[in-house]
Amino acid sequence: MSLIGEIQEKIEGEQFEFSKHAVDQSMIRYISVQDVREAIAAAELSEDYPEDKYGPSRLLSGRTKAGRPLHIQCSYPIRPMIKIVTLYEPDSARWIDFKTRRS
Repeated sequence: MSLIGEIQEKIEGEQFEFSKHAVDQSMIRYISVQDVREAIAAAELSEDYPEDKYGPSRLLSGRTKAGRPLHIQCSYPIRPMIKIVTLYEPDSARWIDFKTRRS
């Protein structure tokens, strides 16, 4: 199974938690837990951070059922719980099709 598949499986199984930063950002940006579930269910890999200072993580791009694009950075599925590190709606001026970072 792919890393994204493993992450999706843990999210579906309620095996995830939010960092304090992610909780703060979700409130500021009006991103619900359901939005996170929906976006990760249809997510693609945008960037990989295997050497991140807080531990290996991935930036996933997905859309909610309403079509809202979201970026969700989360830990690799190597722990019992996936950690949602941060989340935001990508800026189209910085991202191509909300998936690829502009140069």
